[in-house]
Amino acid sequence: MAAFVHFLGLCFLGILVVVPWGAIASDEDPLQDVCVADVHEVNGFACKSIANASDFVSSLLRNAGNTNNRLGTSVTAAGAANFPGLNTQGLSFARIDYAPGGVVPPHNHPRASEVLFVVSGTLRVGFVTSDGKSTLFTNILYPGDLTVFPRALVHFIINVGDSHALSLSGLDSQNPGASLLPTVLFESNPTIGDDVLEKAFNLPQNEIDMIKAALKA
Repeated sequence: MAAFVHFLGLCFLGILVVVPWGAIASDEDPLQDVCVADVHEVNGFACKSIANASDFVSSLLRNAGNTNNRLGTSVTAAGAANFPGLNTQGLSFARIDYAPGGVVPPHNHPRASEVLFVVSGTLRVGFVTSDGKSTLFTNILYPGDLTVFPRALVHFIINVGDSHALSLSGLDSQNPGASLLPTVLFESNPTIGDDVLEKAFNLPQNEIDMIKAALKA
């Protein structure tokens, strides 16, 4: 029996030696929606030959964003594209300012989970599961509270207080992506066919037209 176990051990070691590690390792997560092969590009950004101290600090989130818009919110994001020191770290950060009633519409981040911290104000947040049951998990958050939005799940945020609110979010991707459902469904380029939208939402053509016009306005 001991000889047989010894033989199996030798076989396993032989496999480790013969099979390249790259063949049994998983691929890294993609950093963008698509990545058509180009020998001159990499999945992300190439590294600078010489790094400077200024590459690792950013004032992008120092000032409040303009919430004078239809949604009453402003999202200011810091990722590898505008904060070079984040490149290859798998991280990005965002500041969200809210007017009273301001909302971040249902959306998802296909490449990241998100942790949100409430700095000021009162927020109602929620996410919906993708297990076929579409279970909604929702909570009211106050200053100092944290919540998490699991990777790729549709979630939303709304300011339910009487004053302006501020939250900060950390995401575990340097390019998490963001798909706003209203934009994806009704303002894609080129547009999704109205025949698809009519059947998907069980709405007549005139109401589809009204939704598109309202979003454009």
